[in-house]
Amino acid sequence: MTECQLCLLSLYMTSTKDAPRSFEDLKVLLKDDNKVKVAGIDVDGVLRGKFMSKDKFLSAASSDGFGFCSVIFGWDIHDTVYSRELLISNKANGYRDILASIDLSTYRRIPWENNVPFFLVSFLDPDTKEPLVVDPRGILKITSDRADKMQRSCYAGVEYEYFNFKETPVSLAEKKFQNLAPLTPGMHGYSLLRTQLNNDYFHSIFDEASRFGVDIEGHHTETGPGVLETALAYTNALRMADNAILFKYLTKSVGMQYGVVPTFMAKPWGNLPGCSGHTHVSLRDKSGRNIFAVSDAELSNGRPGAANDDVKFLSEEAEHFLAGILDGIADVMPMVVPTINGYKRLVGGEAFWAPNAITYGYDSRAASIRIISPPSVPPAATRLEIRVPGADMNPYFAISAIFLLGLRGIEKKLELSTPPMSKLSADDKKNGTIKMLPTSLEAATERMMRPESIAREKGMFGDVFVEHFGGTREHEVKVWNEAVTNWEVERYIELA
Repeated sequence: MTECQLCLLSLYMTSTKDAPRSFEDLKVLLKDDNKVKVAGIDVDGVLRGKFMSKDKFLSAASSDGFGFCSVIFGWDIHDTVYSRELLISNKANGYRDILASIDLSTYRRIPWENNVPFFLVSFLDPDTKEPLVVDPRGILKITSDRADKMQRSCYAGVEYEYFNFKETPVSLAEKKFQNLAPLTPGMHGYSLLRTQLNNDYFHSIFDEASRFGVDIEGHHTETGPGVLETALAYTNALRMADNAILFKYLTKSVGMQYGVVPTFMAKPWGNLPGCSGHTHVSLRDKSGRNIFAVSDAELSNGRPGAANDDVKFLSEEAEHFLAGILDGIADVMPMVVPTINGYKRLVGGEAFWAPNAITYGYDSRAASIRIISPPSVPPAATRLEIRVPGADMNPYFAISAIFLLGLRGIEKKLELSTPPMSKLSADDKKNGTIKMLPTSLEAATERMMRPESIAREKGMFGDVFVEHFGGTREHEVKVWNEAVTNWEVERYIELA
């Protein structure tokens, strides 16, 4: 086994339950198999992979990895080459192979595919063997390394909301994605009755997730026709991002068995709530203690010197972390809300608890950042919930953005510069006290790509990432700007 792979096994404290600890363990695990499934993740959060023969897989696992076409970083979500040439994969370099390094700590079996063994890969530069900064797993590993140098470990949890339709990929195409049939009618959040209309599908998501090594904390209906919400169990940040991507995969796979299409699109309908990807975060020290928590002595009256009452049960380090997110979130919005549609959820989103401003507050679901701390939870459960991402986020990029901003806040000892939601008025948006988030992918991308953008800083994503990912978002905007929508046709074709 290579030094790189040994590092992966030692670095991530939450490898899957049966992950091999040596190459010999791996051979024993696969002794009765003849093939293995592997996958990596592209910038849109789509799993890209294939089956490999066991012999080919073992050969790759005993070396640096195997070649994988770099075009997955040179085309969009529908396999169309980007509008302009980008650094990683282009005509000039012949869309050359990059190195797919097998992460043995991600071992699991796919229960709905005859228990075939499955591993995730990380993409490396074939020359330097360093993580590709634009690889979703690569940037989160870089983020985790930065926290590790500060003697901190990143932990996270993700909640997904998603609509479900009585459709198939074929019926979607035949209907031209119009007049889709929701799994159930009406608005029934936390309903014990609505799930029974599709008991097998509902329970299969939970049960298959457990067998697939994607732990779930909560699973229920949410407000909206056919909407479900699933909260994934809190864990190490890289394992959380892996679980989040794999949860989408397993839900869509289970849906195929029951004639259901789940969608993690952020805003499928204009007049209904969108689908969130709320992300919870905290930091731990090397002993495993939550460093966002106040000390026992501060539990009675709160921390002396806190900026305000909303943060008095956060540690000073957590307050700096919060200030870091607030300071830079507008500059990293494409990593948090990466799609055209994602901004439809935020525009006018106050009616649906979707934040569109740079705000924070204790236990506030109206704020962009909800502070979860004593007295509502024990100190060990202290965390921040970032409510800006939609379900269409790439969890690796969103989680990286949150932690990189927070760590920057700690390093710079940033202070909170605005009051919490509880001290704001309706006029504060008009007078500029409340700063607004970008309202479109185009505006967000332009802001991220400015020379002075926080996203470009050396301790953040850096120029290489920003230029590549920014180019992919510019392509998405270009495709959108060239599209003629149904709304335009219906509005103008007769009367214009």
